[in-house]
Amino acid sequence: MCAMMGSSRLHRLCSSLLTYTLSEAGEDARILAFGTLARRYRWCYPQIPILSLGVNPVSADPQRQLLRHLIATLAYRTAKALRGAPDTFADFQSPGGVKTPVRLLAHMGDLFDWALRMAQGGKEWTEATPQPWEKESARFFASLKAFDDFLASEAPLQSQTVERLLQGPIVDAVTHAGQLAMLRRQAGSPIRAEAFFIAEIAAGRVGADQAPPRREL
Repeated sequence: MCAMMGSSRLHRLCSSLLTYTLSEAGEDARILAFGTLARRYRWCYPQIPILSLGVNPVSADPQRQLLRHLIATLAYRTAKALRGAPDTFADFQSPGGVKTPVRLLAHMGDLFDWALRMAQGGKEWTEATPQPWEKESARFFASLKAFDDFLASEAPLQSQTVERLLQGPIVDAVTHAGQLAMLRRQAGSPIRAEAFFIAEIAAGRVGADQAPPRREL
């Protein structure tokens, strides 16, 4: 291809493709398309930069990659449930002895600490004392990132399968994210419904800072 195209023409082609890739496509498409471009054209156009998109590289293991997307989805939904919550929400007590939001969030952090421990070969369950709301929120997202970093690495699962991690701590945490959303409504501060199918969610984006909703209902 390089023999057929002048350097300036190739430069314009690559620049146009990269501009579209980094600005127009969705997050998943940006990662995949940019990686394809870099691999395809770097041998004849070494000036193409390998840019960081702010997320971890895509795992080669499809099971682990799917698990990472689920974790990113959990981060997106939990961040939505926490965003804009009133100061009184952390200790809101729903009838029937339901855990308060801050205790639910602490439990979710415990679940991902446990998931990482099991993935690395441990088994011990520990239950942390709930901290103030802001600290507990930060701990939860940090525990998500630590587990996601492990899944993105080449480190093998030591004593548990992807299926068991999924059916245990991960789906347990997904359930609690739904509880937080319901508690927002009970506390008089409901979150808006959203078309999550088209939400901008990507493996590796597991912090509290998420993309804005594309369509709220």
